Amino acid sequence: MLKKSIILVLAIFFSAPLFSQGLIDNVEKLQDDLDEKFLNLRHRLDQLEKKTDDVLWYHRVGDVAYIDKIFMTGPPPRGAENATTLIGQNPVKLWTYVFIPKDIDPSKQYPLLVFPRGGVHANFNTYYTHIIREMMAQQYIVVAIDYRGSTGYGRLTYERVDYGGREVQDVYESRNYMIENYGIVDPDRVGIIGWSHGGLVTLMNIFQYPDDYVCAFAGVPVSDLVARMGSKRPAYEDFFSADYHIGDMVHENIDEYRRRSPVYHAHKLQTPLLIHTNTNDEDVHVLEVENLINRLKALDKSFEYEIFEDIPGGHSFDRMDHRTGRNIRFTIYKFLERYLNPPKPFRDVRDMERAAYRFHR
Repeated sequence: MLKKSIILVLAIFFSAPLFSQGLIDNVEKLQDDLDEKFLNLRHRLDQLEKKTDDVLWYHRVGDVAYIDKIFMTGPPPRGAENATTLIGQNPVKLWTYVFIPKDIDPSKQYPLLVFPRGGVHANFNTYYTHIIREMMAQQYIVVAIDYRGSTGYGRLTYERVDYGGREVQDVYESRNYMIENYGIVDPDRVGIIGWSHGGLVTLMNIFQYPDDYVCAFAGVPVSDLVARMGSKRPAYEDFFSADYHIGDMVHENIDEYRRRSPVYHAHKLQTPLLIHTNTNDEDVHVLEVENLINRLKALDKSFEYEIFEDIPGGHSFDRMDHRTGRNIRFTIYKFLERYLNPPKPFRDVRDMERAAYRFHR
């Protein structure tokens, strides 16, 4: 639209004989150059925002957690088998957060929670402050990887997005990294928890690696990309049809979208699973999650779920700081507790609130 406006202004400013095709081409090239510069600037600003938020982690949870940010690798990019350059063939380098409770005994082993972030393009940030504090209080060790496609690490990481694809392996590799490098992690007590797109990654992990997680929680999980595209605006579809991602619209390659959707892998479920959804979720519509729930039921799978009615916060309802959100999170922790046996389980909601908010009672 801006490009057309510039051309129109020039058409009025110049006389018709002077307004040649060459001038139009030059203006369009100038506009493309500006678009490229603004895109690169946006990624630079994302990096600045990320570094600022990293500092906030130490301020907000540094009193209860040892915080580290480690550099590790995931599998090579999509198409690595046909790549002709090292950058296309080598494992992808990624940053991963590690949170370790400060009150643990280094001679013992503790349960691990793998915590994939949400969002098509997003990152793990201090939005989860109170949830991390709650996990630290129970003496969970937490690993949260900013897998490929994350913002805050430049354009290359952003454009390596592989939704429902190799990002699932990135998260799995963060699990393996913790077991291989931290003797304080109990390899027999590993769970995974995620909301929204993190819920999709959670589901795909337990479907692909059922023997490596003892339980999972998927909150408002993206469950069916085929159905999802029918309710989203074109700008959302553009994330997936970009030439550096899937490269096709859903109607052009429906099988690829199915391959990346948990509902089409539901038959693989073996891991104890809890699913939450909310009827007023404006992002992952309740019907999408119900599609997964109904599919699991039809397959006679054993799992737990709850469909909440119009809880304030919509998509974020059980991540909110209101009392209802905290009460719901308490039930999530009680589910995880049955399988992971954390050393310091919460006795009640007030116990949890004091851990997360310090002065609640």
